[in-house]
Amino acid sequence: MAKEKKPLHPGHSLAIGMAIGLCFGVAMDNIPIGICIGVALGAAYSTNARRKENKKDKE
Repeated sequence: MAKEKKPLHPGHSLAIGMAIGLCFGVAMDNIPIGICIGVALGAAYSTNARRKENKKDKE
């Protein structure tokens, strides 16, 4: 029996996005821009995951 995958909580995806963005910011030597990129990536992932979950519930 396959285990059902639990989606990440929106706060978790934002934190992961900020961590990735911080890495980009340090690499580009512009930390505020990196954090902004990370928040955008986290929000996009969270929205995409929520849409997939809602679509699955409708079916």
